[in-house]
Amino acid sequence: MNKMKFTVVALSSLLLFSCGGGKEKEEQPAENTAASSSLQKPTFNADTAYQYIETQLSFGPRVPGTAAQKQCAAWMQEKLTAFCDTVYVQNVEVRAGNAKMLPCINIIGSLNPKAKNRILLLAHWDSRPWADMDTKDQDKAIAAADDGASGVAVLMELARAIQNQPLPADLGIDILLTDAEDYGKTEWGDESYALGTQYWALHPHLSGYKADFGILLDMVGGRNARFPIEGYSAQLAQSVVQRVWQAAGQAGYSSYFVYDKGATITDDHFFVNQIAKIPTIDIISLSTSTQSSFAPHWHTHQDDMNIIDKNTLKAVGETLLQVIYDYGRPSGNS
Repeated sequence: MNKMKFTVVALSSLLLFSCGGGKEKEEQPAENTAASSSLQKPTFNADTAYQYIETQLSFGPRVPGTAAQKQCAAWMQEKLTAFCDTVYVQNVEVRAGNAKMLPCINIIGSLNPKAKNRILLLAHWDSRPWADMDTKDQDKAIAAADDGASGVAVLMELARAIQNQPLPADLGIDILLTDAEDYGKTEWGDESYALGTQYWALHPHLSGYKADFGILLDMVGGRNARFPIEGYSAQLAQSVVQRVWQAAGQAGYSSYFVYDKGATITDDHFFVNQIAKIPTIDIISLSTSTQSSFAPHWHTHQDDMNIIDKNTLKAVGETLLQVIYDYGRPSGNS
């Protein structure tokens, strides 16, 4: 196997924020957390997640180097600061496949930052600069309601829900929102994608950061979504696949999370597995009826609010809550 070359260049610094006036919140005593023997998961509000997608799209396409990028990043930072104990911002530059230097803003929100057992949840938030799969306006950026905004929206609503139903003291969640994922082209190579994730994997927000496992959300809000088992997920993190798909069945969403073999996608999770060495899967909507293996709206201007389905958002959100709160029970992290 040829060794991959990563073209990510850091030119800036890491910023740290918290809800408590710039200082990390003190760890809450164990008696203030949910009792592990009766740990109850909260309810996922799909209406709120839907609104979070609308807000992201209101800024315009979130392409690196645009005003929309800065405005959306500030909004996401504000929301995560309200929901999480600690927020980190990686404001850096990365090198695109055409050698252009791109501003890249990764935002990380941590819940229970002192906990040893950790779950990494991630999604990219940028918009593709080109509608290369469309038949018109191919040189214009897409709204990226599903391919970008949906994953962010689900993770933000998860953070809000968890805040209202605290985790046990020994379990922490890290929400990683990565930039510059979709500024890639086939002719530039697979490593021209997921630039923000590559940067984070090489330079995590905390030195030596580790998580027990990771879950990537990509295109998780579309109508008629179908989540088969993506190839690299099965190859590199099979135990995580089993955990998530079983949780989907327990939560009542096995019709979405099907036990079928899906395409193999070089997505953000690939670099988390290969560089950060955290077993990570990709929950991604894939199709058996298109040549690309993606939904018909992929990389087109049809990827707007009209494609978003609250039922899909609910299925993914409730499944992740099932995973998290099952893992928080005494037998969940054995």
